[in-house]
Amino acid sequence: MKLKVFSYSQLNTFVHRLSGLSKLVCFLFLTSAIMFTYDIRVILAIMVLSFTMMRIAKIRFQQIKVMLLYVSIFLAFNFVLTYVFEPEYGVQIYGTRHLLFTIAGPYTVTLEQLFYQITKLLKYLSVIPLGIIFVLTTNPSEFASSLNGVGVSYRICTALSLTLRYFPDVAQDYNTISLAQQARGIEMSKKAKMSERLKRVAAILIPLIMTTMDRIELISNAMDLRGYGKYPKRTWYSRRPLKKADYISMIVSALIFAASLFVRFFINHSMFYNPFI
Repeated sequence: MKLKVFSYSQLNTFVHRLSGLSKLVCFLFLTSAIMFTYDIRVILAIMVLSFTMMRIAKIRFQQIKVMLLYVSIFLAFNFVLTYVFEPEYGVQIYGTRHLLFTIAGPYTVTLEQLFYQITKLLKYLSVIPLGIIFVLTTNPSEFASSLNGVGVSYRICTALSLTLRYFPDVAQDYNTISLAQQARGIEMSKKAKMSERLKRVAAILIPLIMTTMDRIELISNAMDLRGYGKYPKRTWYSRRPLKKADYISMIVSALIFAASLFVRFFINHSMFYNPFI
């Protein structure tokens, strides 16, 4: 069976059995814990937890390889540009300077700068698996019903559900249009030069946009014909009540978030962990 790229997969794992609401709460707590600190110890702990959850959820590399490629390119550019524009920022943060070697002119590599950029890189690497887990293990309809159960308008919930469902459809449409272009003799494989491939990729965008607009119109008409939005409330077939595992997961995530705040304000007395003092 061919897996859809970056789409929800229905498996019977601990992560899949959690409610969409509890997974959203856990995601917000853990990402906030990462964003509010530059302590590499906290970041590494959450990163280990997130990769462990990915393993428990049985997320396959084939499902996320395309996204990981683009993320890797982004992280590489971010790492290089951070150094190019602020080669001494780590020295300013930590207040010490341990020179490793000089590249040219003002571009020197210090232990402080290297530590800062590695910590920043790990921050991204910790957040990305959490987002992957949320998207690939959350049933869009169940997630929408969970949000509606805590007071969020069902119109907003439906919009979120349709958005989550649309990610794999866009990827599939892009692949279909790309294969159709290649069948017409337009070379878009690795044999073509990168500049030519980029120009030809732009030719895919117009039919992809038109396909998207057609799908939006089709869904809108179907919802109108069924009287969607006529009543202030609606029922949900996929609604799932919160269970013991959901409450435990949310409590653990809240404790991790509280621990990160405690480390920041009472141990480090700063957002940054300074191993050089």
